[in-house]
Amino acid sequence: MESSNAKKLVVIGGGAAGFFCAINAARLNPSLQVTIVEKSSKLLSKVRVSGGGRCNVTHACFEIAPLVKRYPRGTKFLKKTFHQFNTVHTVEWFEQRGVKLKTEEDGRMFSITNSSQTIIDCLLKEANKFGVDVLLNRDVKQIENAGAGFKLRFANSEELKADSVVVATGGFPKSSMFDWFKALGHTIEEPVPSLFTFNMPNNPITQLMGVSVEHAKVKVIGTKLEDEGPLLITHWGMSGPAILKLSAWGARELANKNYHFTMTVNWTGSFNEQSVRERWPQIRQQHNLQKISNRNPFNLPARLWNYLLQQSDVAEDIRWADLGAKEQNKLIKNLVAQEFEVKGKTTFKEEFVTCGGIKLSEVDANTMQSKLVPNLYFAGEVMDVDGVTGGFNFQHAWTSGWIAAKAVAKNTL
Repeated sequence: MESSNAKKLVVIGGGAAGFFCAINAARLNPSLQVTIVEKSSKLLSKVRVSGGGRCNVTHACFEIAPLVKRYPRGTKFLKKTFHQFNTVHTVEWFEQRGVKLKTEEDGRMFSITNSSQTIIDCLLKEANKFGVDVLLNRDVKQIENAGAGFKLRFANSEELKADSVVVATGGFPKSSMFDWFKALGHTIEEPVPSLFTFNMPNNPITQLMGVSVEHAKVKVIGTKLEDEGPLLITHWGMSGPAILKLSAWGARELANKNYHFTMTVNWTGSFNEQSVRERWPQIRQQHNLQKISNRNPFNLPARLWNYLLQQSDVAEDIRWADLGAKEQNKLIKNLVAQEFEVKGKTTFKEEFVTCGGIKLSEVDANTMQSKLVPNLYFAGEVMDVDGVTGGFNFQHAWTSGWIAAKAVAKNTL
């Protein structure tokens, strides 16, 4: 219900955080006039493409201590925010609106319909129910602090007034794109990409594109960066959860290296050089007269096993009994610590995530309100918070959107 006296909330950004904030604010304070402004012609575009079009809503991690460990940046901040709204609340919120979630083996949670459209429809239905206005193709260029409120200026010279503003624009790849927040006095942590795959141009491993290993360990030489999990070989290099997690934790360090570094892969996952050497005599004895190429004792994909034999100068038709010491040592090294030169990165699908953004010490974790500008709030990835792959970035979006909504609704009653 519009009235000239009604308080106006403008949410900048029609993604997960912005939408969740807008619909909850409108629900919690029915007298509030809520408008979402989105710079593109599409709403909830990341929600649509996430999880291969299924929308990875959150992750089945229901305790705060292990949950915050999935975020390379923002741990202390999230300890406070997740006490207000966490995975348990997300699941409840959607289920109360008829959207049941299911958990997959790796912990990722999706709608039981396996379609992101279910999540989008739920959010749109709530927006209609509580009278949230949506303005598309509105690119905000400036937020002017007009004393008793704000004036938003768009690229097309149009203006919009607001009593409260929630910024939920998502991350920006360049520091200059944050200038309109710097103008309000905020500090920006330099943005760099997070969640990316590793490029290995002309490396023979790329000929195995499509081969995956269920449990590999990856490590960046000369750093403390290491991670483990499923690994996928691609036509440009390597991807999969092990690589993506490593890229998130190493976002700043790898950017400083200009994405040129050496990494090792332990293809066996659970073994190290010592335990492989201890097991080796038993393997040789067991498969004595068989060809090495036919008998793979580490349950690796056949194409990968043959590639490792080639890289270790092991002849295809040699038997286990006849394997020379030099080739044996090379094969063991390649199994547990094969080296690869990484020269560049590729964004992981459409799920562009940045580390960096609004400095967290300038945001009140209890309300998402700016500590510098009253009635200015932040939600989602525009802040210096980012999670590893698996639904964690969406969880932060729902959490911060909900907290901002609750605070705005309360302040405008």
